[in-house]
Amino acid sequence: MRKNLEIPQGKRTKLYRFLEILPGAISYGAIILLFLLSWLDPVLGAIYLFIIIATTLVKAISVAYRTVQGYEVIKRAERVDWRRRIEDLANPHEAYERLIDDDGKSYHFDEHIENLKLMTAMGKEYPNPTKIYHIVIMTAYNESLEVIDPSIKAVQDNTFPNDHIIFTLAYEERGGEDMEQIAHTLKSKYKGIFKDFILVKHPSNLSGEVIGKGPNLTYAGHAIAKYVDSKHLPVENIIVTSLDSDNHMHPKYLDSVAYEFITHPNRQRLSYQPVSLFMNNIWDAPAPSRVIAVSNSFFNVISTMRPHALRNFASHSQPLQALEAMNFWSKRTIVEDGHQYWRSLFFFNGDYAVLPIRIPIYQDAVVDESFLKTVKAQFIQVRRWYYGASDVAYVGSKLFVKKSRRIVPFWQLFPKFWRLLDGHITLAIMAPLITFGAWVPMIMNLSTHAMVAYNLPNIVSIIETFAMLGLVATILVSFRMLPKRPAKYRKGRNLLMLLQWVLMPITSILYQSLAAYYAQTRLMLGIYMEKFDVTKKVIKK
Repeated sequence: MRKNLEIPQGKRTKLYRFLEILPGAISYGAIILLFLLSWLDPVLGAIYLFIIIATTLVKAISVAYRTVQGYEVIKRAERVDWRRRIEDLANPHEAYERLIDDDGKSYHFDEHIENLKLMTAMGKEYPNPTKIYHIVIMTAYNESLEVIDPSIKAVQDNTFPNDHIIFTLAYEERGGEDMEQIAHTLKSKYKGIFKDFILVKHPSNLSGEVIGKGPNLTYAGHAIAKYVDSKHLPVENIIVTSLDSDNHMHPKYLDSVAYEFITHPNRQRLSYQPVSLFMNNIWDAPAPSRVIAVSNSFFNVISTMRPHALRNFASHSQPLQALEAMNFWSKRTIVEDGHQYWRSLFFFNGDYAVLPIRIPIYQDAVVDESFLKTVKAQFIQVRRWYYGASDVAYVGSKLFVKKSRRIVPFWQLFPKFWRLLDGHITLAIMAPLITFGAWVPMIMNLSTHAMVAYNLPNIVSIIETFAMLGLVATILVSFRMLPKRPAKYRKGRNLLMLLQWVLMPITSILYQSLAAYYAQTRLMLGIYMEKFDVTKKVIKK
């Protein structure tokens, strides 16, 4: 019997409602507390703010270090010949004997030697590399042929054999006749390229579903499970990768995932998480969208260096056998990617992890038909991401229960719950407190001559200057991450890529803090977000 992994619908329990209110209550309370402490005593307000600023300074230094470190790790992973490594796995003993005296080729790293040694010792307990299959599910709603086609072409151009790739285009019935025609056009174009090209149309208005990507993925998941069964393919050797229609996977991605899948004994209880980089159209995006895109790319680079805190985001891979057992993805949330981590964790009773794949999948920055439309679309995108605060209640409701009903041990789950809660509170409060907080003790004490209150803005400004050094390091890395500048843009656009960072305080407040408060306020009021607002993708000619 399957476990109940779904988010509740309708009336929630008192505990669940309390936990839905908790992130917003703390986020609003953190701002109110600064005013209250400053009113009681400006020194108390200053101390409170100093703690927050000091935390930010430490995080800024860590961000700079992790960004540089993560970038170098990604570039090293891109240089690995993953296809050659997989070929070595077919006969690990022979490959091990050959490589211990090798002269250090690009695919030759210590961890590969250790994997070959372990596989030699373990014998036939590892999957045959020639029996591994990838199923790629690409979801689509109303995207154009110009958006979807290059994404499929990127899958075709992978170093993994196409005859072991089953491509599935999961498109929405609500996309209308245009989407239907695009789907069949693509099927005709790629006929014979992959082992198979499957079309799965997700019907509209199915009961128990939000309007979003999760229901589409799950509907397609059931279809491919039936396909695999009918073709008598080895379900235990099949890896499923979910993609958005604008995702361009690196040519080595599928081989990299297959290698990690084969070499990890606990392979069925792992998700394989690439680095999502919003770089496809970065030169076309307006400055605010570029700042958001690069900042989120940095976050994903940093996350891959912190495996203990890594969760599913956007595109990711997971074994079909595990997905089928847990009924694929959630059909009741618009943030099915991050939520998939928690579903998997609870399904496997805590014996589950996300394995970082240091190979990128490139995504689009937000670009709409005009600047104002792009600004609005960008906010819609990030508020959807930050609705991940809804998982606080989902996780907490399984944490704060009687021991006999707890799925994951308390002290294993609590640090994860705390990081989840702290992350969403930080998103909301950090930008306004850092930008305006230093003025609050002075404003609340205009009738006094408190030295601390009047000097606080200058002191905070000095601290923030040191924090800016971390930003400089990340800016330098961002220039190395950029794709080649299109010929249609002159060299002067390079300067704009540098000057855009003056918008960081504004974008942090508008697209980070306000979006986080928006999502948390809706949770507090019980006005749930149950529609995935698709970000329009415009191709600039």
